[in-house]
Amino acid sequence: MNKTIPLSVVIVAKNEEKNIQSCLSSVLGWADEIIVVDDESTDKTAQIAESMGAEVLRRRMDNEGRHRNWAYSQAKNEWVLSLDADERVTQELKEEISQILNKGTDYVAFSIPLRNYIGQRWIRYAGWYPAGKVRLFKKDKFKYEEVEVHPRIFINGECGHLKADIIHKGYANFEEFVNSINHQTTLEAKKWINTNREMSLFHALWRTVDRFFRRFIRKKGYKDGFYGFMIAFFDSFYQILSYAKYYELKSKR
Repeated sequence: MNKTIPLSVVIVAKNEEKNIQSCLSSVLGWADEIIVVDDESTDKTAQIAESMGAEVLRRRMDNEGRHRNWAYSQAKNEWVLSLDADERVTQELKEEISQILNKGTDYVAFSIPLRNYIGQRWIRYAGWYPAGKVRLFKKDKFKYEEVEVHPRIFINGECGHLKADIIHKGYANFEEFVNSINHQTTLEAKKWINTNREMSLFHALWRTVDRFFRRFIRKKGYKDGFYGFMIAFFDSFYQILSYAKYYELKSKR
């Protein structure tokens, strides 16, 4: 049996019974602590995680940043690897992280490339790859901004960059993609209201057009064909839909 490394894998999950087993299987026997923070799932997410030996903590998500900060604070180890339930750690990444923890490093955090999928299609362009995100960090040197959606990160120290990937099975199909956009734009509009951010129609329209050309042309989304076009379209639609919901909320105040 392989020796585990002093690493806490923290997985935030809600109604992820179709994904949680694959996620946990990718880190079992490697990290010496695996924590699943379950956001009041109504399916078998928690039961599956417990049956596989993960520690399951239950907490309702109030806002994303605060929820994640709380989750990481539960870890016993200095180093934390943050995962979502629809992600898997590759063997190459496990080897890379193991080497870093065994040898030591002056960095306090590392970004990791995400290999993002829609269904079985790996999206290589449109800014979706490598799309590095800070996922490995010393828990006392890292925190999220405590807002509902797209929280910024704060790192007290230098951040390095890993080469191996996290596999992200983000969307089974375009229907899931659209549902996610609908949910995220609601939270985005609420964030603008709660932080007293002023957003004009002109600025929203400029962002809508800019995001399409940025994804499809500058970041070469056209190389992913129809998938690249739809990603550029949805990213631009996100901007104007967020504004529409913001306008509606502001009108009710």
